[in-house]
Amino acid sequence: MPPLFKSPSTRRQFLRRLSLAGLAASLPASRLLYSGGAPVAAASDATAVRNRTPLAPGAFCSLPLGSIRPAGWLKSQLRIQANGLSGHLDETWADVGPNSGWLGGTGESWERGPYFLDGLVPLAWLLDDPHLKAKAQRYIEWTLTHQEPTGMIGPASNDDWWPRIVMLKVLTQYQELTGDPRVIPLMDRYFRYQLSQLPTRPLRDWGKFRWQDEALSVLWLYNRAGSAYLLDLARLLHAQGHDWMAQYADFKYTRKITAEFIKLNEGGGLKDLALSTHGVNNAQAIKTGPVWSLVSGAPSDRAAARQMLSELDQYHGLPNGMFSCDEHLSGPDPSQGSELCSVVESMFSLEQALAITGDASLGDRLERLAFNALPGTFTDDMWAHQYNQESNQVECSLHTRPWVSDGPESNLYGLEPNFGCCAANFHQGWPKFVNSLFMLSGAQDSGAHDGLVAAVYAPCEVRTVLRGTAVHVVEETGYPFRGTVRLTVNPASPLRFPLQLRVPGWASGTAIRVNGQPAPTPAAGTFARIERTWHAGDRVEIAFPMSPRISRWFHDSIAVERGPLVFSYGIGESWVKLRDRGMTADWQVFPSTQWNYALSVDADSPAKSIAVTEAEVGESVFTARQAPVRLSVKARKLNAWRAEDGVANPLPQSPVSSHESEETITLIPYAAAKLRITAFPQLAPDKPA
Repeated sequence: MPPLFKSPSTRRQFLRRLSLAGLAASLPASRLLYSGGAPVAAASDATAVRNRTPLAPGAFCSLPLGSIRPAGWLKSQLRIQANGLSGHLDETWADVGPNSGWLGGTGESWERGPYFLDGLVPLAWLLDDPHLKAKAQRYIEWTLTHQEPTGMIGPASNDDWWPRIVMLKVLTQYQELTGDPRVIPLMDRYFRYQLSQLPTRPLRDWGKFRWQDEALSVLWLYNRAGSAYLLDLARLLHAQGHDWMAQYADFKYTRKITAEFIKLNEGGGLKDLALSTHGVNNAQAIKTGPVWSLVSGAPSDRAAARQMLSELDQYHGLPNGMFSCDEHLSGPDPSQGSELCSVVESMFSLEQALAITGDASLGDRLERLAFNALPGTFTDDMWAHQYNQESNQVECSLHTRPWVSDGPESNLYGLEPNFGCCAANFHQGWPKFVNSLFMLSGAQDSGAHDGLVAAVYAPCEVRTVLRGTAVHVVEETGYPFRGTVRLTVNPASPLRFPLQLRVPGWASGTAIRVNGQPAPTPAAGTFARIERTWHAGDRVEIAFPMSPRISRWFHDSIAVERGPLVFSYGIGESWVKLRDRGMTADWQVFPSTQWNYALSVDADSPAKSIAVTEAEVGESVFTARQAPVRLSVKARKLNAWRAEDGVANPLPQSPVSSHESEETITLIPYAAAKLRITAFPQLAPDKPA
């Protein structure tokens, strides 16, 4: 892929300086970053907030935001994001620009401002970037200083509950990161107002189907304020919201949803049928059972996330870890797409569900999305993104196939292809992933058994306090491109606590050593537990097996995996600019090489027929040019498998035969290939001569 922009460009630097100068002029110094009141403790020094009774305890507890800092390739990825659209969206897109309704203007006043902040706030503080903090602070200040006497927040031009649900998520993050004392009273006034209004102005359309996201904020405030009315509000949200558990207890949407089925052309777009099959709604719904289990205490609610994922996998699952949704659930064909909003919302749901349930398989799914589907929908510099990505993506051009209800720009790379929600919402993916790398264990209302949990893996460091003792852990790793993870544990003084390490379901044969001595062999799909008295400098080394694996998909096709990574054949790319879009552009991408290969692998012993080549784990790990690992496999072209209107036709049923010459092709990580084949037909074994 050719570089889309020179970085940093003179024009971009000029605009950035101009924007920040305007910001500095428009806000007093005391408001650029919160500095009022008592000194604010660093997040890593704050005490983790556990559930108050009568809420049920979670298996784990999230660390205060800011306790975990990215390192290595992960920090580079966040910096790429900040240097791309995330750091400049307000400078080039009017919907979150200076006329935003969430800044008191007359511009877009619904979900896009809050969506943008939902990722910008944690990104800014994780990178400790004063420029990004200043951008976020403008919106925060307007919201905090313009609450109506009734308690209502947000632009007066609409009274929809839904965009406020997103802004509440923003405010909870901001309060944890800064300790701003204005947030909790504002949320209290708002929730009291909403409780009085919901009986006559109930949840509708998007808010009705996304009520669980507000429930998280309600319970967040309850755990800090203890006001009993908040549990009444949570129960009212549940009563008015869509019953996701019932939908998945008797799942009826087992086929590709059509526009005719949801009566889209008859005004059915916001009817319950359309919204219950909408991809992003289902992504947000994955957390519903676990979140509600905190109130209900029901084990069946806690188990609902796994049930939802099972149904989605069976009928709509794709090799990249997503389910198809373009715009609605659309079956298992890997040429169907998944909306970027659904990727980041699935990740957030999994992060919440993992903390509540302690289900290791949810960590596996979270990594699969974070290391494949999330970066797989951006250009290398994160200045452009897709609305829909496909596992088998042979062309990104103006076509209407194969989308259920989306338009012809759906898989272009650009500023806001098809619809602008993803341009506003994608920013939360990486920052919230960082905040979920480690969690706390321990019984509710008792610190006697507090410990740390390595929930998902990536280079980072964590600082927290366990039973009054500061603990610093450094995680050094090239994961997911390498199988070794090294943890250095540094308590301020010797301290006994359990360290739990997630062992992925694919990682049978994982080995763990503590200070060079082997620990008991853990079972795959569980958490290994090491409880001991830790001293500064103690080292834990985890060695995950990283042999190639084969998984089965649509029409018995095969995908190649290694660790949490999915691999694709990277099709040659010809990038054609469609139009300039301010500081970025919209692009079509056309194939410059053939792509219709069938693989010759032994599915029972794939390592025998797949060669692995490793390279340096650098800063731009999700690019074809700097891919840290490549696989080589035998293949033959399958000429009968073709594309129509820029879309790969359905995979032929495997096994298949081909008389073409055998070739060795190279597979690269899914996210590195902007045009790709991920699900391949499998060649039948050659018959003896």
